[in-house]
Order: sequence, then structure tokens, then C-alpha cells
Amino acid sequence: MSDYWDECLLSRWISQYGDSILRMCYLYLKDYQLAEDVTQETFLQAYRKYHTFEHRSSEKTWIMQIAINRCKNCMRTHWFRQISFDTLAETKDEADQYDLILDQNAITPQIMKLPVKYRDVILLYYYQELTVKEIAFVLKQKESTILQRLKRAREQLKPHLQEVLW
Repeated sequence: MSDYWDECLLSRWISQYGDSILRMCYLYLKDYQLAEDVTQETFLQAYRKYHTFEHRSSEKTWIMQIAINRCKNCMRTHWFRQISFDTLAETKDEADQYDLILDQNAITPQIMKLPVKYRDVILLYYYQELTVKEIAFVLKQKESTILQRLKRAREQLKPHLQEVLW
């Protein structure tokens, strides 16, 4: 019976959160295959650590936190730091994946240029549609800090948004 429950849990997570986690990982890592790997690792880690889930947040928030931490760990590796996004984007497959995942969003490159602390809140708020409270939980910050970062990120993006919209 336990195996059936485990299979149902993983299936539900993958169907409910899989695309969302994959997009978030891709936005962080800028490499589709690496994002797929990290997404898979995220679900495996969530499954192994489910007994530690304290239900102080939603499952989505908890799994998103695991995914972000895995992305950050991946970005710390020596191998990852040597790869530039420009090199990856030169291949047709990578460029096609980038367009597909980001839906040809003209502002996304500007978001990716933001400092990490601002980029994180923008991605979680607008792309993952998490609440300020959930973002605070994921990033282990106060809600007031998240609100301030959202405000500053929007201020930095405003000129680029005006360019795109006008």
C-alpha cells in the first residue's frame, strides 16, 4: 500500500508542479538539460525529505524552496561558472528551448540582469505566482524585506518595461 501512495504522491507533484519547477530552474540555470536534471533531483529530494515537511507552507512553496536551493548549489560548481549563456544560446536547440520556455518575453533578459536578491523575488512573484508570505518563507526573509525588494526590482525594471511597451 505504501508503494502505491508514494507513486501517487510523486505523480501528483510532477503533474501539479513539474512545469513550474522546470521553468524556474531554467530561468536560474539558463540550460534546459541542466534544468531538467535539477527538476528531477528536486522531486527526488522532496520525496526523500517529505517526512521533514512541517506544513508551515504549501507543498508548492516547500518544493520551490528545494528547487531554488538545488539551482543555487548547481550554480556554485566550478563547471557551471565556466559556461556562459551566450555560448549556450548559440546552438539552435538551446535558443529554441529558451524561446519556448520564456514565451518570447522581451523583459526576461532584463530580469535576469537584476541582482540575485531582486531577480529571485520577481521570478517567484510573477512567474511562480507565490504570495509575499510564501516568498518570505522560501527565501528565509521577512515579508517587509520581500516587499522592499519587489519595489526596488520594479523600479529597476520600469525603464525597460516602458521601452518594450512603447
